[in-house]
Amino acid sequence: MANLKITLVKSPIGAIPKHRKTVEAMGLRKLNKTVEMPDNPAVRGMIDQVRHLVKVEEV
Repeated sequence: MANLKITLVKSPIGAIPKHRKTVEAMGLRKLNKTVEMPDNPAVRGMIDQVRHLVKVEEV
């Protein structure tokens, strides 16, 4: 199964609270921090919700 590299590229400070919690649940606490997560429908849904705040690469 493939992994995804997710990088926080925009601050969630002005985002709605649900999006802020989604970013934090993904393990992204600081700007330009990168996490690797499995490529599954749950993670894809989280990414889709905050796609304006993150950059995604396939590993």
